[in-house]
Amino acid sequence: MDCITLQEVDESNFLACFSLKLDAQQEKFVSHPIRSLAQAYVYRKQCTPFAVCRAGQVIGYLMVIYDYDEEAYFIWHLMIDAQYQGRGYGRAAMESALDYIRSKPFGDSDIVRLTVNPENSAACHLYQTLHFSATGRADEDEIELERVLD
Repeated sequence: MDCITLQEVDESNFLACFSLKLDAQQEKFVSHPIRSLAQAYVYRKQCTPFAVCRAGQVIGYLMVIYDYDEEAYFIWHLMIDAQYQGRGYGRAAMESALDYIRSKPFGDSDIVRLTVNPENSAACHLYQTLHFSATGRADEDEIELERVLD
């Protein structure tokens, strides 16, 4: 597998992020990149959007946000373009995001959280293999998972 890098979304790559596509059955699980990046702009003091890149090409995006109320980092809106799925790029992007979070200061906790629709079996499997576990909390149609960083 080619090396995956995370590059902050900026004027050089945001249009490539806008062009990312999912299979039709996945669209209910992930917000469109335009909506996600608009959210990142609104929460720009605590959110960092990343382009997921392979050999200099944008193949996905994800966002990392710090929730000051919960004193925890969240991984928000992971998406890998449909034509690049099933090759380990989502796992590599998540591992890079966890490395990024490890480099950041924490409040009283070293917990990373995310939410996932339980019907999204591929994402649930990925998060389980990355040692995320259910917190018992839910947000609309998604369940919350968390992991303590090592």
